[in-house]
Amino acid sequence: MPLIHNSSYTPPRVFRSAHLQTIYPSLFRNTPLITGRRERITTPDGDFLDLDWHCTPSNKRLAILSHGLEGHSQRAYIQGMARALKSAGWNVLAWNFRGCSGEPNQVLDFYHSGSISDLQTVIAHAAADPTHQEIALIGFSLGGNITLKLLGDYAAQLDPKISAAVTFSVTCDLSGSAVELAKWQNGLYMRRFLKTLRDKIEEKAQRFPGKLALNKLDTVQNFQQFDEYFTAPVHGYKNAADYWAQCSSLISLPNIRIPTLLVNALDDPFLGPKCYPRALAAEHPYFHLETPTHGGHMGFVQFNHEKQYWSEMRALEFLSTHTRIAQNP
Repeated sequence: MPLIHNSSYTPPRVFRSAHLQTIYPSLFRNTPLITGRRERITTPDGDFLDLDWHCTPSNKRLAILSHGLEGHSQRAYIQGMARALKSAGWNVLAWNFRGCSGEPNQVLDFYHSGSISDLQTVIAHAAADPTHQEIALIGFSLGGNITLKLLGDYAAQLDPKISAAVTFSVTCDLSGSAVELAKWQNGLYMRRFLKTLRDKIEEKAQRFPGKLALNKLDTVQNFQQFDEYFTAPVHGYKNAADYWAQCSSLISLPNIRIPTLLVNALDDPFLGPKCYPRALAAEHPYFHLETPTHGGHMGFVQFNHEKQYWSEMRALEFLSTHTRIAQNP
């Protein structure tokens, strides 16, 4: 069964700290820009998405990368994965969520943990290119939640080119993750997320007067409050609890019908207990769960000649086993 009991990840000795695993790559990892060609596409509601590409015409396989909360396509974990995929003969598309590419999006809506429709738009655009005969999805944190939710909720309508998916550090139970991130020991992460989210709300309030509860913004100290005052009402949910219940990918996992890997480190400071669905994986023919003892949140630091982190090597290993088209000679 696809419950992986013994993970292959062994961290460098000094990286047994979950917080060091989480912080070090963000601050100190330097990766070259692989996806250097930008394309802007229009969404069905008149907004835009910025897509960053690396393509070699002879490659028939495409990997679509979805970043995490308040991330973007040029973050080190995205470009590190892009470099590993490029070396293995994949084309790469790293897309930016609304408002994450350096320019505010054009409508009141913004991205959130259930933004499946935007990923669907990206997939449809990429799949229309006949060069791409096979597509893999790779998601990180919030982007992983969107990926898993899409795979489960739209299993029967999934584009047949999509053959496999890999996700890392996924907050698949939003309620439990909100509780974890509100704890004092995670205050650094919470403050960093809220700073940029507040900036975006203030910018939107100027363009859409009266549409946002701007008087509540200074009182926001955690995700429960942010989602209650902003995410939920803007996107049609009753409240934060309703948003969390409807957008957590945990409820979608049983319906997945392609080989899918979820890697959540046991020491991830962002994840609650329900983010490790072992019982489901033990009985599921397609959903694979791997829970390394160490790794933090989107860490999995490794030092080697190829400059690849373990997460990148693990993704390539899984895709090599579960995709249809062999690497180009």
